[in-house]
Amino acid sequence: MNDGYDAGHGDDQYELVGYDEYGRPVYRQAQGQAQPGHQQQYDPYAQQQGQGQQYGQPGRPGQQYGQQGQQYGQQQYGQQGYGYDPYATGSQQPVQQPYDPYGSQGGYDTGQQPAQPPYDPYGRAATSGPQPRVAEQTAHIPQQAGPPEERERPDHPGAAEPGGDYRTEQFAFVEEPTGDSEDVIDWMKFTENRTERREEARRRARSRIVALVVVLALVAVGGVGYLWYAGKLPGLSSSDDKTGGTTTAGAQKRDVIAVHLHDTKGGGTSTALLVNNTTTKQGTAVLVPNALALTGDDGSTTTLDKSVDDEGPDATRTALDSALGTDIEGTWRLDTPYLQILVDLVGNIDVDTDADVPDPESKDKGAGPLVHKGEGQTLSGKMAVAYATYRGKGEDANAQLQRFGQVMQGVLRKMSSDPQGATTTVQTLGLILDPPLTEKDLGTFLAGLSDRAKGGDFKTALLPVQDDGGLSAEASDSVVKDVLGGTAKSPDKDAAVSVSVRNATGVEDRTGKARVVLLNGGFTFVSGGTASGTESASTVVYAEAADKENAVQVAKTLGLPTDAVSQGKVSANARVSVVLGQDYKPAS
Repeated sequence: MNDGYDAGHGDDQYELVGYDEYGRPVYRQAQGQAQPGHQQQYDPYAQQQGQGQQYGQPGRPGQQYGQQGQQYGQQQYGQQGYGYDPYATGSQQPVQQPYDPYGSQGGYDTGQQPAQPPYDPYGRAATSGPQPRVAEQTAHIPQQAGPPEERERPDHPGAAEPGGDYRTEQFAFVEEPTGDSEDVIDWMKFTENRTERREEARRRARSRIVALVVVLALVAVGGVGYLWYAGKLPGLSSSDDKTGGTTTAGAQKRDVIAVHLHDTKGGGTSTALLVNNTTTKQGTAVLVPNALALTGDDGSTTTLDKSVDDEGPDATRTALDSALGTDIEGTWRLDTPYLQILVDLVGNIDVDTDADVPDPESKDKGAGPLVHKGEGQTLSGKMAVAYATYRGKGEDANAQLQRFGQVMQGVLRKMSSDPQGATTTVQTLGLILDPPLTEKDLGTFLAGLSDRAKGGDFKTALLPVQDDGGLSAEASDSVVKDVLGGTAKSPDKDAAVSVSVRNATGVEDRTGKARVVLLNGGFTFVSGGTASGTESASTVVYAEAADKENAVQVAKTLGLPTDAVSQGKVSANARVSVVLGQDYKPAS
């Protein structure tokens, strides 16, 4: 066995006698193997004596030998004696004789003997001096801790720290703790997560900003589009006037439907143009007198009431468009029985009546009125029909027309503002509409006007018509241009030029003669009525520069001088206006 504590290094001077408490082998000197020169015998009962007495009698030779051995031990082992204990702490101990447990060396030898080098259990042999005590020597076993004395040696590789106990690193390799590395990994994960959260927050912030910008852009585009559609966009709308920048009457969008009330019992008709101005959010009922002069397809002149009865709704609508410069989308024929049903369907109406209306069906002359005069009168269907068709003795025809307008406004206030609900009401009436108007179109139109009437944005306006059926340019502008937007309509490119003729000659038949001449010349005649006074000179006026040549042709056709032509204001239903003066001489 390769053991640093193998006593004798292969010789037979020692033999194994057992193991100590630490499991290390214990050797002793083999029996009969006494060292040469050592003939002493061990006296187990002898007392330890000085160096001189250990070798026989206290003579000089023994004393000299003891002194030499002490000097040798001090030189060889420092301050230790011959009996060096390898487990000792380094303090000097008294020198003792070698011990022979079997007493093979009988007694002490008092003679001089050669010096025996002491035994070194680590394999080192002394050069001189007596052999030290070798009893109960032990050998070190690898990978085991030595005795407590050896562990206390600071130069021993397995020694513990002073005042300490055994340490784990003396027996096995201890792995490096992984806590630090795990902490580093956790910190890196925390840093990465925090960075990711910050990046996610930035991404969300950018998304919110982009969404906000998109919403603001859409709102801006929508607002600009609405302003453009409504004609209120500054600098881009062609309808901006030069002073106020507001939308002119001609550029406004309007929906117009003509309604004709037919009195099936008393006879006669009443006409109103229902206008929904979607630009100004205003509703109007334009009341058109029956005396309004209209021109037929053949150029003949007729009145509104006669056109409704004789020509029918389609021809009348065309004539009204020509006379007023409007674009009527449809005609609603409303007979008095249907008006009565309509009022009953909406749940009666409230009207500020201006007269007591008798019951037309009552034969008792002393019976009370069916409709009483007063504010906020509730009218049923029968009462509404009686009030809308009533004309008192000596009253102007326009008085009855205005009562009809009041009833229509009351109906619109009670009509449903929902297009579907209003359409259902129209369908319940069961009336037959004239094309192209349909029940859905009429219901939707009435629902829009109902919303205006309930909000206080609805009014009635009477179209001023002269006694001869003509429209006064000054009086008709407020209704035809502002309400109906009549000047916005441009005649077709190939349409005949309409000429309004007003007689100021003082001779009544001059109007008829001028009409025949103009019709033969390819113009459309529009009656402008008869002036209250006379004019000495005739005038021919055009409004648009494109009609200057047409005005010159009209003057030539009537036999008037061309210097009578000038640019100015014309009537709403004509492109050229003519005032016949006393200088007008019709051909015979």
